[in-house]
Amino acid sequence: MMLKLKRDLVVIGGGPAGMAAADKAYDEGIEEVLILERDFELGGILPQCIHNGFGLHHFKEELTGPEYAQRYIDLIARKSIEVKLDTMVLDITVDKKIYAMNSKDGFMEIEATAIVLAMGCRERTAGAIGIPGTRPAGVLTAGTAQRFTNIEGFVLGKEVVILGSGDIGLIMARRMRLEGANVKAVVELLPYTGGLTRNVVQCLEDYDIPLLLNHTVTNVKGENRIESVIISEVDEKLKVIPGTEKEFSCDTLLLSVGLIPENELSKKAGVKLDQRTKGPIVNEGRETSISGIFACGNVLHVHDLVDYVTEEAVITGYWAARFIKDKYQKNSERRQIKAGKNVNYVVPQYLDLVDHDRKKTPLYMRVSKPLTNVDIKISLKGNTLLTFKQDYARPGEMININLPEKILNEEENIEEITIDIIEKGVH
Repeated sequence: MMLKLKRDLVVIGGGPAGMAAADKAYDEGIEEVLILERDFELGGILPQCIHNGFGLHHFKEELTGPEYAQRYIDLIARKSIEVKLDTMVLDITVDKKIYAMNSKDGFMEIEATAIVLAMGCRERTAGAIGIPGTRPAGVLTAGTAQRFTNIEGFVLGKEVVILGSGDIGLIMARRMRLEGANVKAVVELLPYTGGLTRNVVQCLEDYDIPLLLNHTVTNVKGENRIESVIISEVDEKLKVIPGTEKEFSCDTLLLSVGLIPENELSKKAGVKLDQRTKGPIVNEGRETSISGIFACGNVLHVHDLVDYVTEEAVITGYWAARFIKDKYQKNSERRQIKAGKNVNYVVPQYLDLVDHDRKKTPLYMRVSKPLTNVDIKISLKGNTLLTFKQDYARPGEMININLPEKILNEEENIEEITIDIIEKGVH
């Protein structure tokens, strides 16, 4: 027998994004809030991130991942927000029906007035990037290795090579060194790192771990267990340069080669996705192409700081609450936000909401290549209206700026806003 439920707001995912969105919606007067989480606990990836550096923006203090998660877990408990753990969501429909199941309630149909997608992201695997060679034991994604080391307490290896310089890979380089392993190198295909500058300094430079830019793994050797990898240099077109091969003996290869937003459920519901972010296309309230379905956190676009995840989720929870309370009004004209020169993407992609009390609209973006001494320009029809200055911009570090509401209020018939990030002296 199928259990049928009805809730005002259903949040899919109990990580930092899902919890912050649920908490904000509750504070805005939505009492029937339900969080569906497939794991046995709330917190998402945070419980396995035992290093510090979290919360500096949001809580104004430095926390570990578990401490950051616990702040929100306690808030959810105090407000009696309903949570179903060990619950797998199977499908979402356009009319906002959710089909899920767990061992306690069985198969459920949950009818929601609004839905927040907060499923997070997953790691790219060895199969996804097609590394040549054998498939022995000892080849893991960096996030899996982090869980095995920090939660399960396993020692994964003594000689380690890390492919990719994403933040998890950089952090695991340090973590493996602290566990007594010899981290022989972090190998990066691109001419720049994919993680935060602070992680390069604190996790590699402070521990004398070599960083090989413009290099990649071109072969994996080993039968039962990985024995070595072949590392080769690549040219400016990322093609392997013959004759540059070097063999590194190792018993562990960790992969930190990118994260992919978990949007299988979004696709099932017919949500339109952005080809650059791999997440939903949204307006400033984080509403997707389907009315009443919102998205936030790493399912929308991959963040580097959990503080930004929380900030974005609070926006989402606020607007989801307004939608539920019928205080959700759209302008007759939708304004597109376009990623211009040197900008890989901008979120949100559209502005179309009416909010007379709003003073600013946060924009999140990433550059397509490293830049120094830059101007972030907001333009309408080729005319620059506002400029933000920064010392540098890196693809691994998300840029967060506020679009003042006066720009929209003072301009009529705005159809498109363009964001360019220009190096001074370069045109």
